[in-house]
Amino acid sequence: MTDPSIPVPGGALARLADALGPGGLRKGPPPVERWNPAYCGEIDMRIAADGTWHYMGTPIARPALVRLFSTVLRKDPERYVLVTPVERVGIAVEDVPFLAVEMAVDGQGAERGIAFRTNVDDVVQAGPDHPLRFERDAAGGVRPYLRVRGDLWARATRAIALDLVALGERAEMGGAYVFGIRAGGAFFPFAPASELGEDT
Repeated sequence: MTDPSIPVPGGALARLADALGPGGLRKGPPPVERWNPAYCGEIDMRIAADGTWHYMGTPIARPALVRLFSTVLRKDPERYVLVTPVERVGIAVEDVPFLAVEMAVDGQGAERGIAFRTNVDDVVQAGPDHPLRFERDAAGGVRPYLRVRGDLWARATRAIALDLVALGERAEMGGAYVFGIRAGGAFFPFAPASELGEDT
Protein backbone atom coordinates (compact mmCIF):
# COMPACT_ATOMS: atom_id res chain seq x y z
CA MET A 1 0.00 0.00 0.00
CA THR A 2 1.06 3.61 -0.49
CA ASP A 3 1.44 6.17 2.27
CA PRO A 4 -1.89 6.21 4.18
CA SER A 5 -1.58 9.96 4.71
CA ILE A 6 -2.36 10.43 0.99
CA PRO A 7 -6.01 9.55 0.42
CA VAL A 8 -6.54 7.90 -2.95
CA PRO A 9 -9.92 7.79 -4.73
CA GLY A 10 -11.25 4.35 -5.57
CA GLY A 11 -11.23 2.55 -8.89
CA ALA A 12 -8.36 2.83 -11.36
CA LEU A 13 -6.38 5.32 -9.29
CA ALA A 14 -6.48 3.12 -6.23
CA ARG A 15 -5.29 0.13 -8.28
CA LEU A 16 -2.39 2.13 -9.68
CA ALA A 17 -1.41 3.46 -6.26
CA ASP A 18 -1.51 -0.02 -4.74
CA ALA A 19 0.61 -1.42 -7.57
CA LEU A 20 3.38 1.05 -6.72
CA GLY A 21 3.79 -0.51 -3.29
CA PRO A 22 5.54 1.15 -0.36
CA GLY A 23 8.35 2.42 -2.58
CA GLY A 24 5.91 4.46 -4.64
CA LEU A 25 6.75 7.60 -2.73
CA ARG A 26 10.53 7.25 -2.80
CA LYS A 27 12.58 10.10 -4.17
CA GLY A 28 13.09 10.00 -7.91
CA PRO A 29 10.90 8.42 -10.56
CA PRO A 30 10.65 4.63 -10.81
CA PRO A 31 12.10 2.88 -13.89
CA VAL A 32 8.92 3.13 -15.99
CA GLU A 33 10.91 2.79 -19.23
CA ARG A 34 11.68 -0.81 -18.24
CA TRP A 35 8.09 -1.75 -17.40
CA ASN A 36 5.96 -3.22 -20.18
CA PRO A 37 2.71 -4.56 -18.72
CA ALA A 38 -0.40 -5.15 -20.80
CA TYR A 39 -2.29 -2.06 -21.97
CA CYS A 40 -5.61 -1.90 -20.09
CA GLY A 41 -7.34 0.91 -21.99
CA GLU A 42 -8.06 4.53 -21.17
CA ILE A 43 -9.04 5.93 -17.79
CA ASP A 44 -10.89 9.21 -17.33
CA MET A 45 -7.85 11.27 -16.42
CA ARG A 46 -6.74 14.47 -18.12
CA ILE A 47 -3.85 16.87 -17.62
CA ALA A 48 -5.10 20.31 -18.64
CA ALA A 49 -2.92 22.85 -20.43
CA ASP A 50 -2.56 24.76 -17.15
CA GLY A 51 -0.99 21.71 -15.48
CA THR A 52 -4.06 20.72 -13.47
CA TRP A 53 -4.73 16.98 -13.25
CA HIS A 54 -8.39 15.92 -13.50
CA TYR A 55 -9.94 12.57 -12.64
CA MET A 56 -13.49 11.84 -13.79
CA GLY A 57 -13.96 15.53 -14.58
CA THR A 58 -12.84 16.78 -11.17
CA PRO A 59 -9.47 18.43 -10.42
CA ILE A 60 -7.24 16.33 -8.17
CA ALA A 61 -6.79 18.63 -5.18
CA ARG A 62 -4.05 16.67 -3.39
CA PRO A 63 -0.58 17.76 -4.61
CA ALA A 64 1.05 14.65 -3.11
CA LEU A 65 -1.27 12.41 -5.14
CA VAL A 66 -0.50 14.32 -8.34
CA ARG A 67 3.23 14.01 -7.64
CA LEU A 68 2.85 10.29 -7.02
CA PHE A 69 1.15 9.64 -10.35
CA SER A 70 3.48 11.99 -12.22
CA THR A 71 6.33 9.62 -11.37
CA VAL A 72 4.69 6.78 -13.34
CA LEU A 73 3.76 8.88 -16.36
CA ARG A 74 5.34 7.88 -19.66
CA LYS A 75 4.94 8.96 -23.27
CA ASP A 76 4.57 5.94 -25.54
CA PRO A 77 4.60 6.46 -29.33
CA GLU A 78 0.81 6.45 -29.52
CA ARG A 79 -0.28 7.98 -26.20
CA TYR A 80 0.53 9.11 -22.68
CA VAL A 81 0.21 6.31 -20.13
CA LEU A 82 0.41 5.73 -16.42
CA VAL A 83 2.44 2.56 -15.99
CA THR A 84 3.17 0.24 -13.08
CA PRO A 85 4.77 -3.20 -13.13
CA VAL A 86 1.32 -4.76 -13.59
CA GLU A 87 -0.85 -2.23 -15.46
CA ARG A 88 -0.62 0.40 -18.20
CA VAL A 89 -3.50 2.83 -18.81
CA GLY A 90 -3.89 5.73 -21.21
CA ILE A 91 -4.65 9.30 -20.16
CA ALA A 92 -5.29 12.57 -22.02
CA VAL A 93 -2.80 15.44 -22.02
CA GLU A 94 -3.90 18.75 -23.54
CA ASP A 95 -0.43 20.18 -24.21
CA VAL A 96 2.46 18.74 -22.20
CA PRO A 97 2.18 17.15 -18.77
CA PHE A 98 4.23 19.57 -16.67
CA LEU A 99 4.80 23.27 -16.07
CA ALA A 100 8.15 24.88 -15.29
CA VAL A 101 7.18 27.15 -12.40
CA GLU A 102 10.53 28.29 -11.00
CA MET A 103 13.90 29.10 -12.57
CA ALA A 104 17.38 29.74 -11.19
CA VAL A 105 20.28 31.07 -13.27
CA ASP A 106 23.96 30.76 -12.42
CA GLY A 107 26.84 32.12 -14.50
CA GLN A 108 26.92 33.60 -17.99
CA GLY A 109 27.51 32.66 -21.61
CA ALA A 110 28.62 29.14 -22.43
CA GLU A 111 29.07 28.33 -18.73
CA ARG A 112 25.59 29.46 -17.73
CA GLY A 113 23.49 27.00 -15.77
CA ILE A 114 19.70 27.27 -15.81
CA ALA A 115 17.74 25.02 -13.46
CA PHE A 116 13.98 24.65 -13.35
CA ARG A 117 11.47 23.29 -10.85
CA THR A 118 8.26 21.86 -12.22
CA ASN A 119 4.79 21.95 -10.73
CA VAL A 120 5.33 18.35 -9.53
CA ASP A 121 8.72 19.21 -7.96
CA ASP A 122 11.06 17.73 -10.55
CA VAL A 123 14.29 19.77 -10.63
CA VAL A 124 16.01 19.78 -14.01
CA GLN A 125 19.00 21.67 -15.41
CA ALA A 126 18.81 22.67 -19.07
CA GLY A 127 21.50 21.19 -21.30
CA PRO A 128 22.05 18.51 -23.94
CA ASP A 129 20.17 15.87 -21.91
CA HIS A 130 17.38 18.29 -21.01
CA PRO A 131 17.05 20.57 -24.03
CA LEU A 132 14.92 23.66 -24.41
CA ARG A 133 12.68 23.99 -27.43
CA PHE A 134 10.54 26.93 -28.47
CA GLU A 135 7.20 27.12 -30.23
CA ARG A 136 5.05 30.04 -31.33
CA ASP A 137 1.62 30.55 -29.80
CA ALA A 138 -1.45 31.81 -31.66
CA ALA A 139 -0.44 35.43 -31.01
CA GLY A 140 3.09 34.87 -32.32
CA GLY A 141 4.70 34.80 -28.88
CA VAL A 142 7.42 32.37 -27.84
CA ARG A 143 6.50 29.34 -25.73
CA PRO A 144 9.52 27.61 -24.15
CA TYR A 145 9.49 23.90 -23.30
CA LEU A 146 12.02 21.84 -21.33
CA ARG A 147 12.46 18.08 -21.58
CA VAL A 148 12.12 16.62 -18.09
CA ARG A 149 12.66 12.89 -18.73
CA GLY A 150 11.97 10.47 -21.55
CA ASP A 151 9.57 12.26 -23.90
CA LEU A 152 7.91 14.23 -21.09
CA TRP A 153 8.16 18.00 -21.38
CA ALA A 154 7.35 21.00 -19.20
CA ARG A 155 6.07 24.30 -20.59
CA ALA A 156 7.46 27.44 -18.96
CA THR A 157 4.95 29.73 -17.30
CA ARG A 158 4.53 33.15 -18.89
CA ALA A 159 6.72 34.85 -16.27
CA ILE A 160 9.53 32.33 -16.79
CA ALA A 161 9.17 32.57 -20.57
CA LEU A 162 9.76 36.32 -20.36
CA ASP A 163 12.80 35.81 -18.13
CA LEU A 164 14.21 33.23 -20.55
CA VAL A 165 13.77 35.44 -23.60
CA ALA A 166 15.55 38.23 -21.72
CA LEU A 167 18.61 35.93 -21.57
CA GLY A 168 18.64 35.61 -25.35
CA GLU A 169 21.71 36.42 -27.41
CA ARG A 170 22.59 36.41 -31.08
CA ALA A 171 24.66 33.63 -32.60
CA GLU A 172 25.46 32.36 -36.09
CA MET A 173 24.04 28.98 -37.05
CA GLY A 174 24.19 27.50 -40.53
CA GLY A 175 25.21 30.79 -42.10
CA ALA A 176 22.36 32.76 -40.53
CA TYR A 177 22.01 34.71 -37.32
CA VAL A 178 19.56 33.51 -34.73
CA PHE A 179 18.60 34.49 -31.22
CA GLY A 180 18.77 31.82 -28.57
CA ILE A 181 19.82 30.89 -25.06
CA ARG A 182 23.08 29.35 -23.89
CA ALA A 183 22.71 26.87 -21.04
CA GLY A 184 24.56 23.79 -19.90
CA GLY A 185 27.13 24.05 -22.68
CA ALA A 186 24.49 24.10 -25.43
CA PHE A 187 22.79 26.80 -27.52
CA PHE A 188 19.01 26.67 -27.97
CA PRO A 189 17.70 28.96 -30.76
CA PHE A 190 14.27 30.52 -30.47
CA ALA A 191 13.99 33.02 -33.35
CA PRO A 192 15.78 34.06 -36.55
CA ALA A 193 17.53 37.37 -35.95
CA SER A 194 15.79 38.70 -39.06
CA GLU A 195 12.48 38.52 -37.22
CA LEU A 196 13.88 40.89 -34.61
CA GLY A 197 15.42 43.24 -37.18
CA GLU A 198 18.97 42.24 -36.20
CA ASP A 199 20.14 39.90 -38.92
CA THR A 200 23.49 41.53 -39.63
